[in-house]
Amino acid sequence: MRQVRVEASKVVWPTRQETISTSIFVAILMFILAVFFLGIDSLFGYVVRTLLSLA
Repeated sequence: MRQVRVEASKVVWPTRQETISTSIFVAILMFILAVFFLGIDSLFGYVVRTLLSLA
């Protein structure tokens, strides 16, 4: 248990400001990726529907 306490004391916790800025960055990145994948999915869906309508 003593080793666990020693290792736990070495942990550096982020400040409140670091946590907030990292959370905002992650949220923005998730939004950008969601829009990107929505666009790719819509494009592929359109291509597949077009190809199937030709058959």
